[in-house]
Amino acid sequence: MEKLRWGILSTAKIAREHVIPAIAKSKRGVVTAIASRDAARGQSFAAELQIPHAYGSYEQLLADPNIDAIYNPLPNHLHVPWSLRTLEAGKHLLCEKPIGLNVAEAEQLAAAAAARPQLKVMEAFMYRHHPQWKTAKQMVQRGKIGRLRTIQTFFSYFNDDLFNIRNQREVGGGALMDIGCYGISLARFIFDAEPHRVSAVMERDPRSGVDRLVSAMLEFYQGTASFTCGTQLAAYQRVHIVGTTGRIEIEIPFNAPADRPQRIWLQQGAAIEEIIFDVCDQYTLQADNFAQAIQEDLTVPTPIADAVANMQIIERLVESAEKHIWT
Repeated sequence: MEKLRWGILSTAKIAREHVIPAIAKSKRGVVTAIASRDAARGQSFAAELQIPHAYGSYEQLLADPNIDAIYNPLPNHLHVPWSLRTLEAGKHLLCEKPIGLNVAEAEQLAAAAAARPQLKVMEAFMYRHHPQWKTAKQMVQRGKIGRLRTIQTFFSYFNDDLFNIRNQREVGGGALMDIGCYGISLARFIFDAEPHRVSAVMERDPRSGVDRLVSAMLEFYQGTASFTCGTQLAAYQRVHIVGTTGRIEIEIPFNAPADRPQRIWLQQGAAIEEIIFDVCDQYTLQADNFAQAIQEDLTVPTPIADAVANMQIIERLVESAEKHIWT
């Protein structure tokens, strides 16, 4: 089997620290080239990570006929513009979450993808590829916790650096876009449904204007999901999935480390079972699953339609917070 040849748009931290090393460990892919607007930086980066080719512009990378797929970890406001350029260049696309700045952008990308059915397009929600999430969903589907009723999610970290893109409103910064999107995604994933109404409260940083604390409620016909996300809080993450007869607790739901086993707990009545997962890299699993979809012409695990639906909820939550209403 020929390995999928990857090109990386930019020297973003997530690419450098997670995705490129993960692809290097994958069975189905290899990083062939990287592009940086700073040619010297790109060459240094390529040498450090043993990437064969470095380009001084994104356009040069997209023009390389020896690249099959592009990973786009650019800032949020550049996701859709460069993803569209990727599809126009005839490359498969793995784009970081959130897929764009708004629903209109997401739908524009979805339309471009639909016009090119031979290309695979996937949003990079890496957490969904970890076995702990597949196990949690199977437990819910098999009635291990009775009837699913509610999900609670907490995700936070501290970053008040005004020069960091996560604290720049005009490029799509803020807690909801950066980490609140996980709380939305997992709720839709576990309920296997879309919320029929949502509500949120939001606190903005008076200096940057980005949302730094968001608490939200999503109402499904089967039950509810709530989450709190914050970017100026102590770092913490946890998910509780609760049904009529039991519950599932996920210790490190999103940034599962690749160097040690992970664990979740299943409680049924008074009995609590700890489930241990072997060491794995969810970024490597994501890369292999995407490559497999391309090589075997399968549906990608998180299709563009799912990305659009997640963005729709983000927009509704912002509207709710601004107007103090359910939407």
